[in-house]
Amino acid sequence: MKLLNGLLVLFITLALVNANGAENLPQQYWPTWRGPLQTGVSSTGSYLSSWTTEENVLWKVDLPGIGCSTPAVFGDKIFVTSGSGEKDALLAFDWDGEQIWSNEVGSQIKGKHRNGSGSNPSPVTDGKFVYCYFKSGNLAAIDFNGKTVWKTNLQQRYGNVSLFWDLGNSPVLTRDSVIVAVMHAGDSYVVSLDKKTGNVNWKIDRNYETPVEGDHGYSTPILIERDGVESIVVWGGEHLTAYDVDSGKLLWTCGGFNPDNKTYWVTVSSIVIVDDVAVVPYGRGARLAGIKLGGSGDVTESHRLWTVHEKGSFVPTPVAHEGRVYVLRDSGQLVCVDPKTGDTIWEGQFPRRSTKYYSSPVIADGKVYAAREDGVIMVANIKDGFKFLGENDMQQRLVACPVPVGNKILIRGEEQLFCIGK
Repeated sequence: MKLLNGLLVLFITLALVNANGAENLPQQYWPTWRGPLQTGVSSTGSYLSSWTTEENVLWKVDLPGIGCSTPAVFGDKIFVTSGSGEKDALLAFDWDGEQIWSNEVGSQIKGKHRNGSGSNPSPVTDGKFVYCYFKSGNLAAIDFNGKTVWKTNLQQRYGNVSLFWDLGNSPVLTRDSVIVAVMHAGDSYVVSLDKKTGNVNWKIDRNYETPVEGDHGYSTPILIERDGVESIVVWGGEHLTAYDVDSGKLLWTCGGFNPDNKTYWVTVSSIVIVDDVAVVPYGRGARLAGIKLGGSGDVTESHRLWTVHEKGSFVPTPVAHEGRVYVLRDSGQLVCVDPKTGDTIWEGQFPRRSTKYYSSPVIADGKVYAAREDGVIMVANIKDGFKFLGENDMQQRLVACPVPVGNKILIRGEEQLFCIGK
């Protein structure tokens, strides 16, 4: 089993590759919130370590409203979701910072947390359509000219979402479908819709009895492939589960993440996968586990490889790079972990402040970029251990992930979209 990677099997562009060849993939390419390989890594390019809100800023544009989603990029277009008045909107920009179009998908439900919004989920693209999802339940496919292909509202169809905070699960694309996981105090489910039509392929219940808030989930699923067969791995409700993407059949489940029945162990950080191991942050940042993928039925006892304490992350999703996993803890500690054993390879610490890290880190050009919620982006060299390089103050709240693509870094702040480069 492997994480879908490499241009010839990359899930989100498989149809494009089959039709046109891998060489036609654009240089500017960040189709999901965690990048091309779902790992938080840009494998090519040279990126700056130092900038200000004016120096080394190629452009910045005002956004019409609040949003915490990470931009998606395909070729000459940058896609961002945002509130726009009382509406949920998807916006497209070019690489000069000019807005090409805006599509108001439906009525907005605004965020209630200071680091939340109605536009927390990030858009995803397959090079033909852009798929966007919002706290309101609005889910839509938009073509590259800004026209609505189809749209629906999951909450109107299946009931309101009951979460303490603001919905944050991003949609996931397979070869033929778009999949959304809804995990909350009500009837939780995973639903698959046809990418071209929006018709429902399948919907399966996903309910687990947990202590208070343990059934609330904000994490985004990950697609994996084995022998040409796709499955989706979902983390939430104190269980890691895998489903066949064509039928929704439950393939395996792993529990045992809360043996002491702790309350408020909500799932926020998403998992990351290295080879056959899912690295799972849980326990509000207190713990980290390695789970071997595969098997059938209940693999709780057979597939847990390791568990470590005080090395996990609560909100930021880890990065997987060159056989290692980098965990950004909420206080700015960066831990480099061996995914096979859970052993710590090294630890580093960004300058301490009372503010936390809600954005997930990314790696590019041998450096890790980590955005603190007060708008300061930390940069460290990780080629040989941890070497702090500096900090860059964007002077506005930051929750979205930096996007390093095509030798430029896109930064989505609370109020503006920045493009950093030379």
